[in-house]
Amino acid sequence: MQWWFKKYCKGDENLEDEEVAEEKSLPEMVNESNISLVTEFVLLGLSSSQELQPFLFVIFLLLYMGILLGNFLIILTVTSDARLHTPMYFLLANLSFIDICVASFATPKMLADFLVEQKTISFEACLAQIFCVHLFAGGEMVLLVSMAYDRYVAICKPLHYMTIMSRRVCVILVLIPWGVGFIHTISQLAFTVNLPFCGPNQVDSFFCDLPLVTKLACIDTYVISLLIVADSGFLSLSSFLLLVISYTVILTSVRKRSSASMAKARSTLTAHITVVTLFFGPCIFIYVWPFSGYSVDKVLAVFYTIFTPILNPAIYTLRNKEMKTAMLKLKSQYLKPGQFSVSIRKVLFL
Repeated sequence: MQWWFKKYCKGDENLEDEEVAEEKSLPEMVNESNISLVTEFVLLGLSSSQELQPFLFVIFLLLYMGILLGNFLIILTVTSDARLHTPMYFLLANLSFIDICVASFATPKMLADFLVEQKTISFEACLAQIFCVHLFAGGEMVLLVSMAYDRYVAICKPLHYMTIMSRRVCVILVLIPWGVGFIHTISQLAFTVNLPFCGPNQVDSFFCDLPLVTKLACIDTYVISLLIVADSGFLSLSSFLLLVISYTVILTSVRKRSSASMAKARSTLTAHITVVTLFFGPCIFIYVWPFSGYSVDKVLAVFYTIFTPILNPAIYTLRNKEMKTAMLKLKSQYLKPGQFSVSIRKVLFL
């Protein structure tokens, strides 16, 4: 209407130039105001088949319950048994806590989406998922390095272990992963929060992941994608290389010792190396390997958000005699015949 008025009432001869100027100013206005026209994203999920949704819901619900029960059991066992109040088990309990966080930032939403046809997520919730995945995943990478340092001191310097791994050092080894994870996720989120989204809004995954969301922006994100890969790749590869170096040094140092010491070191390191491989493998392929497709990324995302958190308790408990003994003690303490009913009566009559 404004264009018609200018043309027929105002008689402006430079009308075409004004129209071009108005068309050119639209992207600039979007960029300058940082206003996103997309208010929500559509998560395509793991499968488009409606027949598979109930089956997937049951499977992942059981897996998620296993993650919560297994990791909470490790935390409860470590905190309740005084013999496990050592740096190694302190770090293990923190690993279980991060595993719960890694599994919980997206799995409840995924379970809810299995029950609905339209799988939508708000723009703010999408940014929250990006924030959480890089905070928890980045923190877990560095925490695994802290656990490797603990094993290095325990195996290579056993006489000075309690002196080096003091309570203050243990707290620092836990705080550093959270600090690095926070810095990492803030740097990643800075790439996304100001991007203009005004076109397609379908994310081909079951949660908002940074590489997938940036591809939906209305501008060319090639440089931003390179920065994302460089940021995530540096953290992943540097942590992985530190772990490989630490394990190599440990195995080299114990090779000259007795066969019993070598067997114990190998048994301890096998669990750590298995966890490191299960966690870092998918992360490196998703954020560093340039040839992985969306279908592959979905499988790998499920692996490090679901399967790794549920495998960690099994790996660290089934191969650890102290943990198994402490869990049996915990079971006998809280699951005695009649113990539960006695505890309930005490609560009711107090």
